[in-house]
Amino acid sequence: MSVSVEVGKRIPFRIECIEGVEQSALKVEENDLWNPKFLEELDDKRRRAKVGGGEKRIEAQHRKGKLTVWERIDYLFDAGSFQEVGSLVESRFTDFGMDKKKLPGDGVVTGFGTINGVPAYVAAEDFTVMGGTYGEYHSRKIVRIMDMAFQSKAPFITINDSGGARIEEGISGLDGYGDMFLRHTRASGKIPQIAVIMGPCAGGACYGPALCDYVFMVEKSSQMFLTGPAVVKTVMGENISTEALGGAAAHSSYSGVAHFKYPSEYECLDGVKRLLSYLPKNYREKPTRIIGKARDLSDELQKIVTDNQRRGYDVHKVIGTFADEDSFFEVHKDFGKSIVVGYCRIDSEVIGIVASNPMITGGSLDIDSSEKAARFVRCCDCFGIPLLTIIDVPGFMPGSKMEHGGIIRRGAKLLYAYCEASVPKVSLILRKAYGGAYIAMNSKGMGADIVYAWPIAQIAVMGAEGAVDIMYKHELENASDPDKTRAEKISEYNANFMSPYIAARLGIIDEVITPEETRRKIRTAFESLSSKERSELSYSHGNIPL
Repeated sequence: MSVSVEVGKRIPFRIECIEGVEQSALKVEENDLWNPKFLEELDDKRRRAKVGGGEKRIEAQHRKGKLTVWERIDYLFDAGSFQEVGSLVESRFTDFGMDKKKLPGDGVVTGFGTINGVPAYVAAEDFTVMGGTYGEYHSRKIVRIMDMAFQSKAPFITINDSGGARIEEGISGLDGYGDMFLRHTRASGKIPQIAVIMGPCAGGACYGPALCDYVFMVEKSSQMFLTGPAVVKTVMGENISTEALGGAAAHSSYSGVAHFKYPSEYECLDGVKRLLSYLPKNYREKPTRIIGKARDLSDELQKIVTDNQRRGYDVHKVIGTFADEDSFFEVHKDFGKSIVVGYCRIDSEVIGIVASNPMITGGSLDIDSSEKAARFVRCCDCFGIPLLTIIDVPGFMPGSKMEHGGIIRRGAKLLYAYCEASVPKVSLILRKAYGGAYIAMNSKGMGADIVYAWPIAQIAVMGAEGAVDIMYKHELENASDPDKTRAEKISEYNANFMSPYIAARLGIIDEVITPEETRRKIRTAFESLSSKERSELSYSHGNIPL
């Protein structure tokens, strides 16, 4: 018997009458049914697991502006797709009144379902059950679902809302962190791992999210810190609020721990769903192709980026001229802002973008932007996402703060990331490309597959003004008209050393293009590189936190 099924349509499960078997043979007599007590007991256990800590604690959760664990799961996963695993697990401890506190589920809901139609696994802590504290069987549930995600090669999401390690269980609960960290590390770069902080996350628990690819936080309700304000005051004598120490603003703007922050939990979960639409299921697959509205606004680029090298511009507008409409999804928006990174689509295909941002310190690379870009490049390489680098960089940020902060070490991370990456890599030089920062931003020598430059691009060791002041120092000091001589030398240097045509003659760039050609050149470059060969050894690496 053949059955035709419309693609994408869900078919309800049903028992068919088997050909050749009398229908009466499948009838069930009332006396053959189970004793109702068995199903009643199961229903009672499921109900107790579902309500968590009870109505009072659920109400307390809502008063804080927070969703319950089940409200979060129901909103995140496709309707009707979620299947729980380990709902009846309970703590084995009875000391310190634990025999009266423990509930089915042990403070964490684990399971799997689909998000945007793609399989995904989750471990979501339930603050209404013993404050979502991390105990022995709590950790075993998380580790089990992480193993399932890794074996299935599907994304893993952790929703953190916990008071930390469960003191009543001692070292048994604490030891579970090590099991979890091991699995985060083994899965790194193989499956997307996303942490969503929707409440407290303190002490050693912070390192689980830190090992994930991306961290989401909610304003005013998410906190992450190794030691809380009380300990900070006792040890350091510093008075600081929970929000200022480890809130969403602190970690998205200063520490760089959080990649995204949102005003509400619903918006945060929408962000998770959107991010997953750009990422593949695992490192061997491609992202889901979502048909968008392609557009080419390259004829606006001359208005956005002027030929005045000192005038800033919004690089987001540059990206908007070639990306599919409303497809750019920025990562780490509030951290290391002299570089902009994120995902977009060009003709429905996902690419990663690393772009200089001249609106912030002229686009200079500093310690934060170098690490931010390096981590993003490595993440794209892990998951096979092509990279476009947009360059307008005057150099690495100078000064003792940068040098003492490790600009050499941190800048080297960006160099390493680009050299290591084997995905298709295209670069576009808009204006300035000076010194070591130009080399670091995916130059030809660093393995860029194709490098384009606009006619106004300046590619050199340093800017003309600085070069002239160094090379002609004595001549300028002895000149009868130093200003006139300096202007002549700058003009001469620009003509002889800064022109993109010099770099084109040397093969350092592949082509000088007009702004109006920009989108077409980028699109065709990635099309030609779509079949670029990559050995598994070249991209099978983890996404270490940088």
